[in-house]
This record gives sequence, C-alpha cells and structure tokens, in this order.
Amino acid sequence: VLICYACTFCLYIWKKKYNIKGDAYNELWNKPRQRIANLVTLCGKIWHGYEIIGIENLPEGPGLIVYYHGAVVFDYILFIAKLYEKTGRKIHSVVHCFFFLVPGIRLCLDIVGCIEGKQTFCSDILERDYLLGIAPGGLREQNFSNENYNLEWSTHSGFAKVALKNKVPIIPMFTENLREAYRTVGNTWLSKWLYEHFRFLVLPIYGGFPVKLRTYIGEPIPYDPNLTA
Repeated sequence: VLICYACTFCLYIWKKKYNIKGDAYNELWNKPRQRIANLVTLCGKIWHGYEIIGIENLPEGPGLIVYYHGAVVFDYILFIAKLYEKTGRKIHSVVHCFFFLVPGIRLCLDIVGCIEGKQTFCSDILERDYLLGIAPGGLREQNFSNENYNLEWSTHSGFAKVALKNKVPIIPMFTENLREAYRTVGNTWLSKWLYEHFRFLVLPIYGGFPVKLRTYIGEPIPYDPNLTA
C-alpha cells in the first residue's frame, strides 16, 4: 500500500504537469507506466533474477491468465511489468475489492490496470481485446496454501464463466519458488474459521528471500462451446 501511495503521488504530479484529461487509457500515461515497469523489472532482476518462460504462448488478442496466488503476488507484478517493458502490452488484473476502499490510491490502481472482480467488469476488459489476469484462489490461497502449492479455489468458477461468455482462451501461469521466497504463518483451524466466517483475513507474511523466481506460461486452453463452468 505504501508503494501505491508513492506511485500515486508521482502520477498526480505527472497528471498536473501535462494537464491530462480523461481516463487511464490516455496515451499520456504510457510514459509514467513505462517508468514504473522499468523500476519494478529492475528490482525483480536484482533480487530474484526474475525471468519468464513461454511468453510466446500469450495470444495476440484477449485471453484470461489464471495464476497461483502466493503469500504475495510479487511474481505477478514482475510479470506484468516485464511484459509491458518488453512489448508495451498492458495487462489488466482482478484485485481484491479492499484495495478500492483504500483512500488515495485509486489513480495508481487505474493506471496499472486493476479492476474489481465483477463479471461485467471482466467482460468489458476482454471485449476491448486486453489480457486479464486473475488468481481464483485469492486470499484463501494466499493464507492457507503452503510449500506444496496446493490450490485453494473452493467453488470459485467465475473466471471460467467469464472465459466461456467471452469466448476467450484461458492461459495457465505458475511461478517456481514463489512460496520459498514469501510465506505466511498462522495457518490454523481458528484462522480458517475466521476467514470462512468473515471473508477477510490476512495472515502475517515473512520472507523476501532472494531466491530465483521463474514464471512459466502454459499453452492456451482454447474456447470450447461444449464445456461448462
């Protein structure tokens, strides 16, 4: 959140300097977006030796990128930054609605392409021919998955419904060593009970260890009208 505030402050200066009107799709935002991507990519290169395998599997048109939610999603942040730096391609991302309740960071969220997970919002992005990233496990996976990378998707199938509705491929994505770099503590029956009843719980996170992070992008799963979500 502190990083978001710092970015938002710089973005407001940029907006004032160039008197930018309209939304985040204004081309005048491309330069600060590029600088943010450059900085994030540099951090990933220095600290994690970050690299992407299978970037050629990303379709030229719209698609739904489905990824594993680690204790933190720094790997995903590195992915969208590196892709933007390399290709200039902007990826939109579904984030927890909590972020949109935090005062003062909305501009930063808009510029980097964050949206709420409502199906109408997701469909709108895909209809504009953008790639959209989503972690179906969300906070549950962040809190209660472990070094075995077990998926915590529960009954979350909204992403599949969105893909079917918009007839776009699903692109699987996974980052090697993510749970070795960042972990959570406090995975107990009580914390699970609290999460299931209140739907918002963030367990303490530790780590930031300088291990190698390597993101693998799988081959797209094409749209099939015979499948159901």
